[in-house]
Amino acid sequence: MTASIIDGKALAGQIREEIARDTAEFTAATGATPCLAAVLVGDDPGSQVYVRNKQKACGRAGIDSQLYTPPANTATEELLALIDRLNRDPKVHGILVQLPLPDQIDERRVLEAVDPVKDVDAFHPENVGRIVQGRPRFLPCTPHGILQLLHRNDVATAGANVVVVGRSDIVGKPMAILLMQRGAQGDATVTVCHSRTRNLAEVTRGADILIVAIGRAKFITAEMVKPGAVVIDVGMNRTPEGLAGDVDFEHVKEVAGRITPVPGGVGPMTITMLLRNTLTAARLQTA
Repeated sequence: MTASIIDGKALAGQIREEIARDTAEFTAATGATPCLAAVLVGDDPGSQVYVRNKQKACGRAGIDSQLYTPPANTATEELLALIDRLNRDPKVHGILVQLPLPDQIDERRVLEAVDPVKDVDAFHPENVGRIVQGRPRFLPCTPHGILQLLHRNDVATAGANVVVVGRSDIVGKPMAILLMQRGAQGDATVTVCHSRTRNLAEVTRGADILIVAIGRAKFITAEMVKPGAVVIDVGMNRTPEGLAGDVDFEHVKEVAGRITPVPGGVGPMTITMLLRNTLTAARLQTA
């Protein structure tokens, strides 16, 4: 039996309508318009497309956006000076530094320089610590988007065996932490797998919910998936045949119970949660 598709694009559209209504109410009540400042260093084509999509999404939600494009040879100190200006600008509520940065830039210093109250990606150590303690200011965009996909599609996490393949700071680690938290959208038993995991297929076959974020096209095969499992594919890989996820979609969909497509699954939800965080940041700073 073929898996049912978890449509991230449709859900993202629904949530963006909710955000647009909330933003309009906020602006009417305070006179302030939420504003996201995006910093894109260099001219990476993939990053340019991604940032443009974020700007378009902001406009549709009633959120102002600013784009700063320092050249690829920008030094760390120059980028830090720009971040400092944005931190001090009261009209800017959220700051997004598009990753990856050029090799000569100290990425950690840059991310730590962003004011935690404007850190809408939730990368700052203060925000990461708050997430670990279960009292987040913001939730990281991709993991939050996945939680919404599960919750709004009535996928229960409480008591479920969840396997996260990938241990990045952006997806794998925060995803595991959020699913382990007590309460709604949490209470799962979580296993995190990575390049050193032994007998990976045996581990993934035990997952009621399998979340894959490793950046390797079609890495997860049908033999690695428990029949009826929910499969969330975070991957976005460019191949000669076009975009592909980390999951071999055509074969895994014949085993899984529910599955996200690529594109049209997790990606639209990531941008949507960025909009939500920008509105939250505006509320915090206005209050």
